[in-house]
Amino acid sequence: MPKSKSMSKALVRRETITGYAFMLPSLIFFLGFVVYPMVQCVFTSFFDATMNREDIFIGLANYVELFQDSVFMGALKNTVIIVVVSVPVTCIFSLWVSSVIYNLSGPACSVFRCVFYLPVVTGSVAVAVVWKWMFNNYYGIFNYIGTSTGVLKMNVNWLGDAKYALGCIILILLTTSVGQPIVLYVSALNNVDQSLVEAAEVDGATKFQCFWRIKWAQIMPTTLYILVITTINSFQCFALIQLLTSGGPNHSTDTIMYYIYYNAFKLYRYGYGNAMGVVLAIIIAVLSAVQFKMAQEK
Repeated sequence: MPKSKSMSKALVRRETITGYAFMLPSLIFFLGFVVYPMVQCVFTSFFDATMNREDIFIGLANYVELFQDSVFMGALKNTVIIVVVSVPVTCIFSLWVSSVIYNLSGPACSVFRCVFYLPVVTGSVAVAVVWKWMFNNYYGIFNYIGTSTGVLKMNVNWLGDAKYALGCIILILLTTSVGQPIVLYVSALNNVDQSLVEAAEVDGATKFQCFWRIKWAQIMPTTLYILVITTINSFQCFALIQLLTSGGPNHSTDTIMYYIYYNAFKLYRYGYGNAMGVVLAIIIAVLSAVQFKMAQEK
């Protein structure tokens, strides 16, 4: 074997070992705090697991109970409503705002991106406190404006009335969800090949045709990423529920994530809560696969 070839193999081996050595801390963290809990979650979902006694194997009983639990089915319905409303609205609104601001001068575009992204980097607790004050049924700004202008005849208990509570949660979720998609869309639109757009305009294409036929096709990977991430975040809606309504009134704002927390950390039914987590993971995986398939077909 030539000396240069053996040296090349030794160099590749040394670089590979060095690379894995640098990856090792992150790999240990990933295995210990992501992979192991996932495996443990699936395993425990087949047990009646609680505190102060040994786990009892019950097979699929947790899953059978799950789909007979009216509260869980209500939480699943609420979660689906949140996803169906928030995901398309977030994507469409973000794309519209990005289309408007991406051509602005540098400082103006940066200001708009900062304004829309601010709720994303602001802590969930701070956001929830502000919105809770705005929705307060005694001195909230919405009731004040509504009664002052005559739109409302009396104060409305926005977060305490089942008719309005879920809608309020969706509204708050939208305000905290559009920041990242706007930043991503602005970046994607700035990377569109302008020569193709100019050529289409010379040939008589309208602005809508240029957007639909050229820009939309080039920002499709960004759109797919935003769809998947927004869907996952919507399914995992928990902090707002915990901080604002705690699933009330009468479970009308329960989501799957909050119901998992309620069963696992309040009722100490770890096996039952893990079964919900497995079902939620399957739903998210299936929807993500469908979104990837639809994007590839387009």
